[in-house]
Amino acid sequence: MAVYSMTGYASAQQTLAATPAEGMARSAPARRLGLEIRSVNSRFLDLTFRLPDELRPHEAALRERIGAKLKRGKVEVRASLEVDAEGGLPEPSVRLLQRLNALQDGVRTWLPSAAPLSVADVLRLASGTESRGGEPAAAVLALADETIASLLAARKREGGRLATMLKGHTAQLRTLAETAAPLVPQLVEQQRQRFLERWTEAMALTEGATLPEAAQDRALSEATAFAIRIDVAEELTRLASHLDEIDRLLAKGGELGKRLDFLIQELHREANTLGSKSAVLEMTRISVDMKVLIEQMREQVQNIE
Repeated sequence: MAVYSMTGYASAQQTLAATPAEGMARSAPARRLGLEIRSVNSRFLDLTFRLPDELRPHEAALRERIGAKLKRGKVEVRASLEVDAEGGLPEPSVRLLQRLNALQDGVRTWLPSAAPLSVADVLRLASGTESRGGEPAAAVLALADETIASLLAARKREGGRLATMLKGHTAQLRTLAETAAPLVPQLVEQQRQRFLERWTEAMALTEGATLPEAAQDRALSEATAFAIRIDVAEELTRLASHLDEIDRLLAKGGELGKRLDFLIQELHREANTLGSKSAVLEMTRISVDMKVLIEQMREQVQNIE
């Protein structure tokens, strides 16, 4: 399966053929139906619709269709329904004009201060009678299917780019871990020797108040405890395990954003521990470089579905 981003955009248009309309002097003009869907990252699926009144009856069907294809993301759906420029304006029939005039007279009888209908008002009302009953559901849903397919393709392309970037980062983290691994036994032995030397110097200052053998045993015990505290072998092992799991998920694809986010947190924890146990500048530098890469990965993972 592919890796999908939550970021994408798609749009589509379709011309609806002219149809006869009651109260019109001629067939209603052809209209252009437009639909666009844009999405960004979100923890859950958050759908927002911006539809004209004529398309409101189809919101539930659109919501169901989109929900069946998308699992996460803040998704905004916009639709438009406009008269085709070549189709001209609707031409109200005499019967419709008489009806509007009668309705206007009735309203002004009770509300004398009401403004009279303008030409624009009449044309708008005529368009309303033309579209009464809504657009055919089949045309709206077919355009929705086309737009959703385009959106999925866009999200797939972006997801592929994110997966490639993440794989590059995991490779760099492995290189850093391989650089740190040989330093571990060297650092442990180095710290043991330093601790023993300091203890020997301290015993020399006491003018033999403590037995040399007892002092040496205690020094070795303390040095061993300190060496255990700075040993980062376990952190490097867990870090490698998390990197293997990230690569496995990226190869598998599908809905993996939340699992990747958890693994990124674990990577950051291991890198932090590596830095806190660091006893030399080289290990500190490796820890900082790791955290920079992990933070870059976190930003990218936030966009994966």
